[in-house]
Amino acid sequence: MSSPLKPRSSIDIDPFSAPEIYYGNDAVYKNGSNHFRTRTYSTNTRAIPDITFEPRKPQRRGSHDEVSLYPRRFLVNVDSTLAHLAKQEDTDNNWQITIEDTGPKVLSLGTVGSNGINRFDIRGTYMLSNLLQELHLAKDHGRNQIILDESRLNENPTNRLARLIKDSFWSGLTRVIDGSVIEIAGKDPKDWTDDPMPRIYVPVGAPEQHAYYTKVAKDRPEIRLEVCWLPKEITPEKVRDMNAKPGLLAIAMDETVDPVTGEKTLKGKPFVVPGGRFNELYGWDSYMESLGLIANGKVHLAKSMVEHFCFCIKHYGKILNATRSYYLCRSQPPFLTDMAMRVYDEIQAHDPGAKEFLRTAILAAIKEYNSVWMAHPRYDPATGLSRYRPQGLGVPPETEATHFTHILEPYAKKNNMTFDEFVQAYNHGKVHEPELDEYFLHDRAVRESGHDTSYRLERVCANLATIDLNSLLYKYEKDIAKAIQRFFGNKLEIPEEFCVGEMVPNHIETSSMWDRKAKRRKMAMDKYMWNEKKGMFFDYDTVKKEQCTYETCTTFWSMWSGVATPSQAARLVNDALPKFEVLGGLVSGTKESRGEIGLERPNRQWDYPYGWAPQQMLAWTALDRYGYHEEVSRLAYRWLFMMTKAFVDFNGVVVEKYDVTHVIAPHRVDAEYGNQGLDFKGVAKEGFGWVNASYVFGLQFMNEHMQRALGTLTPWEQYARATNGVHAIPELPSP
Repeated sequence: MSSPLKPRSSIDIDPFSAPEIYYGNDAVYKNGSNHFRTRTYSTNTRAIPDITFEPRKPQRRGSHDEVSLYPRRFLVNVDSTLAHLAKQEDTDNNWQITIEDTGPKVLSLGTVGSNGINRFDIRGTYMLSNLLQELHLAKDHGRNQIILDESRLNENPTNRLARLIKDSFWSGLTRVIDGSVIEIAGKDPKDWTDDPMPRIYVPVGAPEQHAYYTKVAKDRPEIRLEVCWLPKEITPEKVRDMNAKPGLLAIAMDETVDPVTGEKTLKGKPFVVPGGRFNELYGWDSYMESLGLIANGKVHLAKSMVEHFCFCIKHYGKILNATRSYYLCRSQPPFLTDMAMRVYDEIQAHDPGAKEFLRTAILAAIKEYNSVWMAHPRYDPATGLSRYRPQGLGVPPETEATHFTHILEPYAKKNNMTFDEFVQAYNHGKVHEPELDEYFLHDRAVRESGHDTSYRLERVCANLATIDLNSLLYKYEKDIAKAIQRFFGNKLEIPEEFCVGEMVPNHIETSSMWDRKAKRRKMAMDKYMWNEKKGMFFDYDTVKKEQCTYETCTTFWSMWSGVATPSQAARLVNDALPKFEVLGGLVSGTKESRGEIGLERPNRQWDYPYGWAPQQMLAWTALDRYGYHEEVSRLAYRWLFMMTKAFVDFNGVVVEKYDVTHVIAPHRVDAEYGNQGLDFKGVAKEGFGWVNASYVFGLQFMNEHMQRALGTLTPWEQYARATNGVHAIPELPSP
């Protein structure tokens, strides 16, 4: 028997270990031993004389467990407890236990020390929902009976969420693409064709991958894998024609040796997906995820995603919206240089290939900068600024079949066609509708911007030189100049595969060239985007030749990139920040800019009252860069508090976006795409990529005292008052 006064044995299981360890095959208690049985004492011992310190042995077994230095442990039958818990507490039958369930919120469990005879009550939504989650995890690992630490049920919620993200959620979101999983990875929930099947497109520059996947298809005919060559020249017409046979795009792979045959083969490099229905490599999601991965010591995943992006630029010409064939004309907000340099900072001391890794990333960024963002049709020569303006033909195929019905039906009637006949004719240029062309030009641009959708961008996006895009390109220019100067001796040769335009192999780039580009962009942004009266940067309409009036949270990206001067940054903090700060952090845009909503004008998910992880993370970094540390801590606390409270109240939920104007049920989003991350039974195993990242990244901006307050679900206003006014409490706009 184990004594409660002795340290735990080295073979005991850490109560906060990952599920595969805690419930795995190597768990000590799985062998049925009584290793964890605690000794019990009698309640009827004889009095001990004052002259002796020798305790007498117990005469009989008492009816209670010994008071132990150990946390309490329970002996739990998984299936019966799960059934009882669900029947009693999950009153709305949604496979979750939340504050909205009306059960008694109490359930008793037998203790290990009494072999399950004595029982202890588990109370409250948080502990019961944690119990539900743990039972589902145990069941997933094939366990019928478990010994469960109470500390796993009443764990500090900040610690629990951070632990789950680090130990479980990242693993749940990590993917590879190779022959071992191609039939799963190749499935596309956005494939609306009559015969969805796994299909992969391979660029002509990667013949080894074509040979590899062809062998996979031959060896495993049951998966019906179709391997296709991608056209050497990717045009909107060819992308449109591939929409009838959509498929995955090949990404970077490692050469390895098959342990069975001893032959050389290929193996997929890992990457992290956003979550929900998004199950391929995505653009700016990956950057945000990398900030969390690095914070959690998983830099290898961030590095791998940079290598995937370099592969995409080399073979597809750009970092894609995502790695599916229908995204080949569309990019995403560019973050490659910052992502690569953050990875390099982490690996330079121990990875002998670190400098070559950085060189490849900078070369890829230069190619992307010149061929995508500074080229027609995205570049506006009149202002020297850039726009989201992807090419493409017809109706975007990845949307739900009915997504554009209200837009297209009037044109079908006008042309005396059925809906399907009109879509087919319009996509292939058999009917011409200039107004519809204009609509889809802007629709594709909104999707490329990553901010799909918003009234800020609707029916105008392709004409806008946005503050977010041009801030990112300024950051590219400064990062490339810095890398060339600091790491490559102020002389970077461009090899043939990265040459664009008039470049020839071994063309030389210097830091001064990129410094001049940055200065020109800053001058243009000050001229066209800065509004001195309002103290904010705004988007600029390159067609109407006027500054827009929509107040967007991306105005702080100017500080993230460093394009804002100290005086501009001060104006942004004093004049702009109060417009966007709400209970849960920063809102996407102001209510005034969004305007009234109703049946004819519904909510858009990138407008008020919604907030997104990337907006928070970039603003924290931006404010920290200019020394506004109290503002950073306050904003990070607000966002993490909102996340933590939803996590506690709603069965461990972590979702794609939040209504940041409400603390109660902020994960309920009434917008056109709903919310990703809600569809789980019993236990969330992935969270959502960039929201996971925002949590562990945000904790870095808070001191230990703030983290403890967060774990007790102390609202920001209460915490600020309790710290005697050390932290300012700004007056917030009412929801």
